[in-house]
Amino acid sequence: MATDDLQLRDASAVLDKAADENFPVAPFFLPRAWRDDLMAVYGFARLVDDIGDGDLAPGGADARYLGVDPAAAEDRLAFLDAFETDLRRVFDGTPHHPLLRGLQPTVRRRGLTPEPFLGLIEANRQDQLVKRYETYDDLLAYCELSANPVGRLVLAITGTATPERIRRSDAVCTALQIVEHLQDVSEDLRRDRVYLPAEDMKRFHVQERDLAAPSAGASVRALVAFEAERARCLLNEGTPLVGSVHGRLKLLLAGFVAGGRAAVQSIAAAGYDVLPGPPKPTKPRLLCAAGAVLRGEG
Repeated sequence: MATDDLQLRDASAVLDKAADENFPVAPFFLPRAWRDDLMAVYGFARLVDDIGDGDLAPGGADARYLGVDPAAAEDRLAFLDAFETDLRRVFDGTPHHPLLRGLQPTVRRRGLTPEPFLGLIEANRQDQLVKRYETYDDLLAYCELSANPVGRLVLAITGTATPERIRRSDAVCTALQIVEHLQDVSEDLRRDRVYLPAEDMKRFHVQERDLAAPSAGASVRALVAFEAERARCLLNEGTPLVGSVHGRLKLLLAGFVAGGRAAVQSIAAAGYDVLPGPPKPTKPRLLCAAGAVLRGEG
């Protein structure tokens, strides 16, 4: 198989994960140019998360593209450093990784800056060093790196960024990150990560061993309900973003908010028992939530 074909296959393996997200990454109704640029950004975000989580495809292709010594391939911090070096080539040279080469036209076309991309890399560095969060404010600071850059990139790609829209977008993105953490409590614990603030766990008398149970007890359910309500309030704070834009962008942003709302509803429908596995929103629930967002309903 030719080198170009191998690179396309490797990139496609990352981009295929878009179908598993809570919200539409680049739905069909968007202009083709927007879809291409959003998928390029998604490919970057997905790959940096895969590096941080140690979920890269077997075979070592990503290490080879980034010049990572096979002996250091398990060193995620070294891998992230190499990835950052290649990201910087997007702005001042020619990157080596095919997904970053695919990102370069988007960066140039939309005048994107390095900061949001660097934030996503830094969030994954933090994941290697920080396994627990003492306070909710600590978690919000993490979401500022891990989630909010994505919304800011969407606004930049669509040419609609203003200070107020960025503020609303940050609320939505932080909410989506919190919801994802709630869905993935068990998976995160297996990675030795707990994103439930320690002060909240103490308040609800939840110990880490309670999170390892096959099913959640009353205390864990109460804690998850508390955090889900925080996410719901953030979604409500960010929802006016949808009404501030028009046309197909309005549909896209409504999809983001609706994905978060439907996920919160699915968590509630599971009795806030997230430990058996992530409660995922059904398509009817997503459509219902999207309709409510477009109608301006809370």
